[in-house]
Amino acid sequence: MKKKQKLRAKIITVSDGVTSGHRKDISGGEIEKFLTESGWEVVIRSVIPDGAESVSTELNKLSSNYHGLIVTTGGTGFGPRDFTPEGTKRVLQREAPGIAEAMRLVNPLGRLSRLVAGTLNEALIINLPGSSQGSIECLEAVTDVLGHAVKLLRDNSDPHPSDEHSHE
Repeated sequence: MKKKQKLRAKIITVSDGVTSGHRKDISGGEIEKFLTESGWEVVIRSVIPDGAESVSTELNKLSSNYHGLIVTTGGTGFGPRDFTPEGTKRVLQREAPGIAEAMRLVNPLGRLSRLVAGTLNEALIINLPGSSQGSIECLEAVTDVLGHAVKLLRDNSDPHPSDEHSHE
């Protein structure tokens, strides 16, 4: 019998304030806690400045020779330096609009969010808001399908999740 391998995750905090040391990385910590409690192994946490170029560069770097989930937090709103979705779209090979739509539906403020989700090589990338509460709400909305989605990126024979929407 094959040993069940833990799914891996990487977290990127996109924030000028955190990068400069003026703000704490609260959402990155909350996301790590949530993913760990949900059975994921968080293998990397990074912090980068806002901007499309920094996001696309970091996503390319972290997806190289990697099979797993990459979560960004921050830069998805209307702020003058909020370009996480644009940087993400630069590198995505396939978008996963259903994941982004499900996350936007959890809170009325989701209508203001520009979250993007999709794949790059064998990585599933999802943008989350910079708010720690908003990021966890969004993760809760899609956590039941994330493991299945990641497994499909490598092996299309992964069985469909049961109707009980079990967490993987």
